[in-house]
Amino acid sequence: MIHVARVLLYCLLFFFSIIVMALCAVRLHYTTHLSRFDSLNYGVQFYDPVVVELLVTSILTLFWAPFIARTIHSRLEHRFINSFAAELIALFVFFFLWVVGAGIASQSTRCQRSLGKSLLLLGLLGMRVLTTMLAFAWLCWLIVFALFVMSLLFAMANKAFRDPMHGRWDRRATQYGDTPMRNLP
Repeated sequence: MIHVARVLLYCLLFFFSIIVMALCAVRLHYTTHLSRFDSLNYGVQFYDPVVVELLVTSILTLFWAPFIARTIHSRLEHRFINSFAAELIALFVFFFLWVVGAGIASQSTRCQRSLGKSLLLLGLLGMRVLTTMLAFAWLCWLIVFALFVMSLLFAMANKAFRDPMHGRWDRRATQYGDTPMRNLP
């Protein structure tokens, strides 16, 4: 049952990453194409480096999430790349990428709101996009954290850090990599 939950969470992470990527693209386009009369930054064009970081993180997640969901669902077995250890290392990296991006974006939003312009900026497209992007970035971080905890607890309980990450193996019937394991005790 945990395998189904992991696949569903990876699929949800994939879809949320698509949303974050689209919102980052909209935000970058908006801030780099400001009109002179726009009230945001007094019409001076700029871009937020944290939005670029979230864009890169979401693109990396777009490649990682379907690969792992397919690996778990199809029971693919390769040497290191499909082990629980590799999944945990990648989730650890994604954990920090998402928390740094969402945290800095939160501070950036908080700074804009502390200037007393929240009512004025709330009606702007840029502020709505930034707020929505921030919400989905925190959701992606939460999903990565849940996946990390689930995989870590499963690997610790079954002593399976070097075993295939799909977690449904029979040592007499599985083939891990190119070496058949039928003769193992």
